[in-house]
Amino acid sequence: MARYYEKLKDDTVHCLLCPHDCHIKNGQRGICGVRKNTDGDLYAESYGLISSLALDPVEKKPLYHFYPGSRILSVGSYGCNFRCSFCQNYSISMEKPGTVYVTPEELADKALELKKANNIGLAFTYNEPLINFEYVMDCCKLSKEKGLKNALITNGYIQQEPLKELLPYIDAMNIDLKSFSQEFYQKMCGGKVEFVKKTIETASQACHVEITTLIIPGLNDNEKEIEDLAQWLADISPEIPLHLTRFFPRYKMTDKEPTPVKTLEKLFNTARKHLKHVHLGNV
Repeated sequence: MARYYEKLKDDTVHCLLCPHDCHIKNGQRGICGVRKNTDGDLYAESYGLISSLALDPVEKKPLYHFYPGSRILSVGSYGCNFRCSFCQNYSISMEKPGTVYVTPEELADKALELKKANNIGLAFTYNEPLINFEYVMDCCKLSKEKGLKNALITNGYIQQEPLKELLPYIDAMNIDLKSFSQEFYQKMCGGKVEFVKKTIETASQACHVEITTLIIPGLNDNEKEIEDLAQWLADISPEIPLHLTRFFPRYKMTDKEPTPVKTLEKLFNTARKHLKHVHLGNV
């Protein structure tokens, strides 16, 4: 059974987990593709279903300032509450891949076992972890009990109440701030940037936060936009690391060239006027 929903008439449910506020009819799923209405109750259909599992360098998340040099057991399921045409992991975010069922206890035990391989804990990543709120919460509680760290690599599209419930069990987040433009979010992602910004503000008061922005030629590579983004982050804290990442054609966006490295270098210099830690990715 899922959490954060209310029952409406005619067996319809209102999902309260993310800002989409999906009203889901009986037998249907929300935008995320994993929260399903069955006879007037909402179920977390992807609970425990793992599509990807790897012991990654923590820098690959990317988390450059969170236990650098260590590894973290990275876990992915399937589904996403955005519809980005440039998705880098579309095979699990937009489609349903093969999965295996792993209980929270099994996952936490595996993470603990891997401490001998320099593992510091669990990272929920690859697809959007927050749509799998119940499983992430259950795993993170057990991981914390074992003295391990928990990280989320997320688009940040979640309502404040569930976010605040989860944050006591989270040590680090890398949040995608895909653009500083509402027009971009509406057109390219199907969401509202204000909710992502609110997640960043809330999370930065509770755990280590790093930000990633994928720079796409002609869409969000405007120097003023990146300066506004960096200035806004600096107003929260100039210590927040910003990762400016190079775009490569993927999924439905194959008509654009990879981001020129010179563009990234220019935007790096712009962001560095305001932030102490700016990194370039995929170069």
